[in-house]
Amino acid sequence: MAQGYEFSEKVEKACQKKEALFDESKARYAVRSMFAGAFLTMSTAAGAAAAQVIAGLSPALSRFFFAFIFTWGLVYIVFLNSELATSNMMYLTAGVYQKNIRLGKAVAILLYCGFFNLIGAMLIGAAFAYSWSFHSIDAQNFIVGLVQLKALRGNGQILLEGILANIFVNVATLAFLLIKDEAAKMWIIISAIFMFVFLGEEHVVANFASFSIVKFAPVSSTLDFMNWFNLIRHWIVVFVGNTIGGGVIVGLAYSFLNKTKSIYHE
Repeated sequence: MAQGYEFSEKVEKACQKKEALFDESKARYAVRSMFAGAFLTMSTAAGAAAAQVIAGLSPALSRFFFAFIFTWGLVYIVFLNSELATSNMMYLTAGVYQKNIRLGKAVAILLYCGFFNLIGAMLIGAAFAYSWSFHSIDAQNFIVGLVQLKALRGNGQILLEGILANIFVNVATLAFLLIKDEAAKMWIIISAIFMFVFLGEEHVVANFASFSIVKFAPVSSTLDFMNWFNLIRHWIVVFVGNTIGGGVIVGLAYSFLNKTKSIYHE
């Protein structure tokens, strides 16, 4: 396959695969999506626990350690064939533009995937909330501070941060699609995910993870901002921002670049 045509052809194949998996067995597609939510929750929990320990030694390094450990969750997702809503935003938007998949089917797959990302994150997040690392956390814990920062943002700020986050995430997805070497893929994924997490931007599935851990921990009863209305508001706005960042700015733009008569394509 010529390098110039890889993006369009791989998007087409990805859309065909996702539609076939979705149509053949919604239960199996749900499990794939739940694994993606669970993998990000695992790396969120480990990163937050490490950040809390590091904060006692060097508060300035806690965010660095959280961001680095979190990145491995996306590595698990892309190499273990789970279904993540935020990367599907790029695939499905590009696929609709290229006429590889109908708009209605793309929306159905995206919403279904996102819902079961949430279920996977909630299930394992609830388990972590009652584990040794999180059952006794207080309002000064690293993960509570992280969630509070996000949960108290206004809709405009959330939307902007959601757009920016999913540009980074889909740079990682593009690396997975277009780079041949497996080690290079991994390190570019890690670099892109590290950047958005370190910058404190908004990724809907990552927020499913961190919000679920705090919501199900006993400390949640003392936190006014952890009410369901606020959490759902936050997730909806982030989802829209992520769709713009990953779907329009990355997916649609790359598809547009390839709709040309010249010999050069992405």
